[in-house]
Amino acid sequence: MGDDVAADSAVAGLMELALGAARAAAVRAAVTLLLPDALGETPMKVADLAAAVGADPEALGRLLRSLAAHGVFTERGTGRYAHTPLSLALRTDTDDSLADAVLWCTEPWNWALWGDLGEAVRTGDEVFTAAYGSRFYQHLHRQWPESARVFDRAMTQQSRAAAVALADLLPLADAGSLADIGGGQGIVLVTLLRRHAGLRGYLLDLPSVIANADARLRPGGELSERVELVAGDCLVEIPARAEVYLFKNVLGVDEDSSVRILRNAVAAAPPGARMVIVENLADEGAGSRLATLMDLRMLVVTGGRKHTWAGLLGVIQRAGLTVREVRPVDATLHMIVAS
Repeated sequence: MGDDVAADSAVAGLMELALGAARAAAVRAAVTLLLPDALGETPMKVADLAAAVGADPEALGRLLRSLAAHGVFTERGTGRYAHTPLSLALRTDTDDSLADAVLWCTEPWNWALWGDLGEAVRTGDEVFTAAYGSRFYQHLHRQWPESARVFDRAMTQQSRAAAVALADLLPLADAGSLADIGGGQGIVLVTLLRRHAGLRGYLLDLPSVIANADARLRPGGELSERVELVAGDCLVEIPARAEVYLFKNVLGVDEDSSVRILRNAVAAAPPGARMVIVENLADEGAGSRLATLMDLRMLVVTGGRKHTWAGLLGVIQRAGLTVREVRPVDATLHMIVAS
């Protein structure tokens, strides 16, 4: 009997893994239908939710049943659903929303790439170019402007979630300037500038990203007098001289490119400058399960990676730096300070 139960469990577990795309699609559907926004503070009937979002009641009931089985919503009685922490995080009207992050991970162009993961593993390189005709970032900004906007919003959402925790950890009392390299729209830099009144900042990212920087950093904004917006490519040059350089989820490229980015910062930095690297590590801490999935997505899309601890240490050493401190930021991120 025990062997039969174990075999049945293995079959069910493997089939759930094989049908993982359906789970991702269900979460995306919840966001695109705005189900978390439509559901109020008290449980609602499926029929009422269907009327609110313009969906077929029977099909919506099936979607909600599957989502509830995975912790997104919960069923209260028969055919009445209520929020869970996961579904609340998908509301679009809250500061801690992850709706755009979910959309970004499940944009329709992703699906074709996952089918070629085996090819990416065989070659060790991305499969995006073969599928769509050009490299990812070039294609994203030229051909899919709406998806690019989802990307920008998703990066802001993910940065917002970690910004306060990072501000609590990052020792900046003795620093006069900080350069946020690849900092996106600048939500982390906003948080740090607000926390440290004497700090000046640089935000460096690609021109299309800098053009959409947080309004508080742009001319006329609340923090504009204390920040310089720098349009550029950190793989080519880092034209900012600061006492602290922040690289949050920026070194997700091959090891040689990661070394080049850090060396570009070292070349621009004054003596004694600190390099603060914030990354998900694929083999360290509670967040490694998430990081391994992110790592595979980066492989198929850009040929990039989530580093292991040993791999990232090797990158830091090759850049001529020495690790001074390692601390967890939250359940998924680690902070490494090097100089």
